[in-house]
Amino acid sequence: MLDSIIQYIRVNRVSTTEIADAMGKTGDIPGVRPITAQMHCVGKTRWIYAYAESNWDFHVQIRDISPGEIVFVETFDCNNRAIFGSLVSKYLLLYREAAAIVIRGYVRDVHTLIKEKYQIWTEGVTPIGCFNRQAAYSFDEQIISEKRALYDGSIGVCDDSGVIIIPKELHTEAFLQSLMKMEEQEDIWFDCIDRKKWNTYETVCLKKYLVP
Repeated sequence: MLDSIIQYIRVNRVSTTEIADAMGKTGDIPGVRPITAQMHCVGKTRWIYAYAESNWDFHVQIRDISPGEIVFVETFDCNNRAIFGSLVSKYLLLYREAAAIVIRGYVRDVHTLIKEKYQIWTEGVTPIGCFNRQAAYSFDEQIISEKRALYDGSIGVCDDSGVIIIPKELHTEAFLQSLMKMEEQEDIWFDCIDRKKWNTYETVCLKKYLVP
């Protein structure tokens, strides 16, 4: 069902708002915002980590990113240093053909990222980068295992409102049907206020359109 859900979201440009509602108003990655406006990206997620103000392990992990993947980067103990900038962005989005990059952390070279209209969602920006050297210690293997089990193979959806992760347990026909119903409901609501000239209380709360 993963491919069917991704295809439906892409073709219909289903928003993160609608998907969050279909998931009981859950699923967002808090604090990340788009570098470039009016982007809509969806794909299978790949979790990548960086830690200890080093980007060494990060570079090792991104060598085999597959086309269409959402690269989800999470930083630990990087002290608000940017983990990458325009070079990595170009490599991932142009040469590895990633669908988008989401980073729980910071990026730099933002003038270039904006100019190139790169599909990047981030917590913040800074000119100060991480160091191109190996960290003095190894990253926690339990965290790696838990995060990869949670995020690898999930579905990421990114737009102007932020980023939503659809977990693997929702890659079902039932969830796809719930997305379709959510899209239908949105169409009905806008028809009620645009054509029928109802107010939002009548439309959203009373749901007068359900009355025979």
